[in-house]
Amino acid sequence: MYFAALLARTEDGWEASDTELDDVETLSDLTDLAREASEEDTVLVLIEQEDAWFGVVRLDGEEDPRIYVSDAAAAARSSYGEILLTDELLGREPGDDDADLDSLDLDGTEDGEPDNATDADDDEDEEAPGEAVSHSPVGDREILADLGVSEKELLALDEGDALSTIADALGAAEVLETVR
Repeated sequence: MYFAALLARTEDGWEASDTELDDVETLSDLTDLAREASEEDTVLVLIEQEDAWFGVVRLDGEEDPRIYVSDAAAAARSSYGEILLTDELLGREPGDDDADLDSLDLDGTEDGEPDNATDADDDEDEEAPGEAVSHSPVGDREILADLGVSEKELLALDEGDALSTIADALGAAEVLETVR
């Protein structure tokens, strides 16, 4: 089960709106959707998959989006999470996910060096493509620091109630609950 909401900071405080992500296929689409809420003020896109991961995308005016994802591996298995997990965020060159695995030295031997390992050992050493992303947080850990959620607090959040905790720290708990 997914939940997504936009929180836009205005002169009168935070305004929340439920966000439908069915037509969002890329980070650019998500950014455009968020900018529709407010082109000048801070906008937060809050996304969670129940008890698995949460993500925050922050837009400040025309600046590039800032992103934080609590569990990269869990998000990578999610269509909405894949939107947030850009190559840059994961620290890889664009297109690395399509790399030719045959060209990689996965067994630890030098080119031209005989491989004395058994096939069973090879199977254990190679990672499946979906396992290349770790279960650690990725992105801008100070994304909410100026809004009252420090890096330490962000990293300590439990996926089950993270968005409510964030909204509470922002003073936006009531408006978030109205769209939940």
